[in-house]
Amino acid sequence: MSEQNWEREVLERLVVTALQEQRKSRNWGIFFKLLGFSYLFLVLALIFGWKSASSADPVRTGPHTALVELRGVIAPGSAASAENVIEGLRAAFKDNNTKGVVLRINSPGGSPVQAGQINDEIRRLRKLHPDVPLYAVVEDICASGGYYVAVAADKIFVDKASLVGSIGVLMDGFGFTSAMDKLGVERRLLTAGENKGFLDPFSPQNPEQVQYAKTMLGEVHQQFIDVVRQGRGKRLKEDQTLFSGLIWSGEKSVALGLTDGLASADTVARDVIKAENLVDFTPRESLVDRFARSLGTAAGEQLGTTFELKMR
Repeated sequence: MSEQNWEREVLERLVVTALQEQRKSRNWGIFFKLLGFSYLFLVLALIFGWKSASSADPVRTGPHTALVELRGVIAPGSAASAENVIEGLRAAFKDNNTKGVVLRINSPGGSPVQAGQINDEIRRLRKLHPDVPLYAVVEDICASGGYYVAVAADKIFVDKASLVGSIGVLMDGFGFTSAMDKLGVERRLLTAGENKGFLDPFSPQNPEQVQYAKTMLGEVHQQFIDVVRQGRGKRLKEDQTLFSGLIWSGEKSVALGLTDGLASADTVARDVIKAENLVDFTPRESLVDRFARSLGTAAGEQLGTTFELKMR
């Protein structure tokens, strides 16, 4: 082996060794960074989880008014889901120091199924605990599914500027057939079952399917009307626009018998229930639960249907 070849071979070995050491060092650095981030995430999750558990299990000191929040769109997996709201209501009624329950609502509506489940549970709990009244208190808005829930309460209180009503049901979507014609796009839809492509937004409207959808909407709308009449009874003022889907101010809703008076959660606790101390029984999500729900919501959106029945 010549001296030049020997020097080159040694140099190559040194370079390879240096690169290997550098790679090992970088890998260990990445490992320790990941370990550090994982530890930090675990600590934060434990902290927020502990805070969440604390807020979901409030300190109960003497007679109080139990508060449960219904905030946002009523839908599975949301903060205003039937599961969450019912959990809070059950805990509120179960507490021996609860003198009355305030369900504070700020919702534009949502799923008729979820709203119906909450309505049914409120009625069940009121029968199970006849000495514990439940009052709905509206903040900014109590429309459609939100109002569907509220009518199960003993009384409904609003602010004069609250928005109340929208007693109706809708199914919305889009039609893209004209745009597809202009772009020269051909729709190729294969189905087994003549109505499997029901109201497909990329196909021309089928008059029979449209009529079927309207009939179904009418059935759900009638269910909504029946629930409102059952909950409000003789307090409702007969008005031809009452079930038309219109929305009214809180002040006007009192005049129509949709609600009972003007008050906030604090004033209902102090002046109606006579237990000024408000204790929040609303279940709170931990950071981990919120992160998991956001992943589930994102996945659900990818698998969503082309239309949805809404009380909103």
